[in-house]
Amino acid sequence: MGSPLVTNPVLLGGENRSGTTLFSVVLDSHPDLAVGPELDFVEPVNLGPHVIEACDLLLAGDSRVLGPGTDTGDPYWYHGAHFVKQCERFGVPPEVLRSLVEEVAVTCGSDLETLEDRCRLVEAVGEYRQSRTGKQRWGIKLQRKIARVDEFAAIWPRAHFVHIIRDGRDVAASHLNTVTWGYRDSEAAARGWLEVVERPRRVAPVDRYLEIRYEDLVDDPKRTLARVLDFVGVAWRDEVLDHSSLNHSLFHKSWGHPAAAAAAKPLYREQVSRYRRDLTASQISAFEAIAGDELTRLGYGIADAS
Repeated sequence: MGSPLVTNPVLLGGENRSGTTLFSVVLDSHPDLAVGPELDFVEPVNLGPHVIEACDLLLAGDSRVLGPGTDTGDPYWYHGAHFVKQCERFGVPPEVLRSLVEEVAVTCGSDLETLEDRCRLVEAVGEYRQSRTGKQRWGIKLQRKIARVDEFAAIWPRAHFVHIIRDGRDVAASHLNTVTWGYRDSEAAARGWLEVVERPRRVAPVDRYLEIRYEDLVDDPKRTLARVLDFVGVAWRDEVLDHSSLNHSLFHKSWGHPAAAAAAKPLYREQVSRYRRDLTASQISAFEAIAGDELTRLGYGIADAS
């Protein structure tokens, strides 16, 4: 691995439908934190020339890279255009991203094929957003990649990682009620949830990793956010309790983000324990049979023990 990166980002993670987008917007409300939604920068085959071409096509309004949300007319361009649109959700327009990719590729002497080089690009994106907002630190969502926190901790030795965890049965209920994507049964949801919540606490650097629960965020936001801000080393600011009234780049250029509308609302707890009304008894039992131990560890309990 090359030289570790020198910045100190706040990197968020969690299973899909765990409140990660809401959490990123809340933290972005802090005057010292520029925190963006997820950037999928690990899987695409090419984050170098391909992204540059995708930037050019989007700027030209080419139909091959346009579609509902981050979908594309031509599947070949999906990963590149998806990344460009995700960066625009963070307030980094395609013409700026194009220049950043070129600069980082020259610095790395590569097409940004390795994880380390890709992280350098993400760092450049974060630093650009930080400079544009006049804030002191940047951050993004790693989303499910929080399961690989040890790899990112080695690349960013000054980063802080915050993992937001939600009752897996509520995660399953959200997925099973989503039409176009997500887990299709309780068993798959349980296995997927465990993939994200079990490993990080075992492999993360203890002093740079924090777990919080979605339920605590919406039930007692001030106490929960005070804990998070103390962990990352920034002072309390009341703005984090008023995220829905502030400007966030995600609200202005969402590119169909499935959680943007919900994240624009004030904190509310109506979705806590939604599984009780949205899942059948057999679906709940199937989830708990696989993930019951972890539900208990996290303080959620299981139906049979209620």
